[in-house]
Amino acid sequence: MRATKSMITPPIILDLEASGFGRGSYPIEVGLAMDDGHLESHLIQPFDHWTHWQESAEAIHGISRAQLIEGGEEGRFVADELNRLLHGQTVYSDGWGVDRSWLALLFHEAGVFQGFKIDTIFSLLSEVQLESWNVNKEKVLKITGLKLHRAGTDASLIQQTYLYTVDRPAFEKHLRSISAA
Repeated sequence: MRATKSMITPPIILDLEASGFGRGSYPIEVGLAMDDGHLESHLIQPFDHWTHWQESAEAIHGISRAQLIEGGEEGRFVADELNRLLHGQTVYSDGWGVDRSWLALLFHEAGVFQGFKIDTIFSLLSEVQLESWNVNKEKVLKITGLKLHRAGTDASLIQQTYLYTVDRPAFEKHLRSISAA
């Protein structure tokens, strides 16, 4: 994040959707909200031994296993692409505990070294900002009309909530720039 004339550059946000909840689950979609507002999203084709599937998770994100098998990108490609986009940087997540584990699993299975760090978005917030996070997230959701539970739009929501929370003018500028794109 770089400060410029009281406007900040937003942190890069990473979000993952998964095959289920808990043990045996694996990442099925990765989304990035880059610091310029550009969104990246990749469906991940499951490795052959990734068979765990919970219909309750599918009901939330709306991605079927068949959709991943037919239209997902190979895990190695996704890991390489993430490294290309994020090399040497720190990205942030609001589900850091599970996202970090799923990301590590993707890179391990792909046989690729993860060339970037992941941290919790909450490490960038003051105590007062943390207290207003959930309320602000609901406000941003209402303002933007984003649809939840797809990795790219969830990453965008987290990034916009961060801006709304720490620098309202930067949020408004960011919102105008992505609306014009």
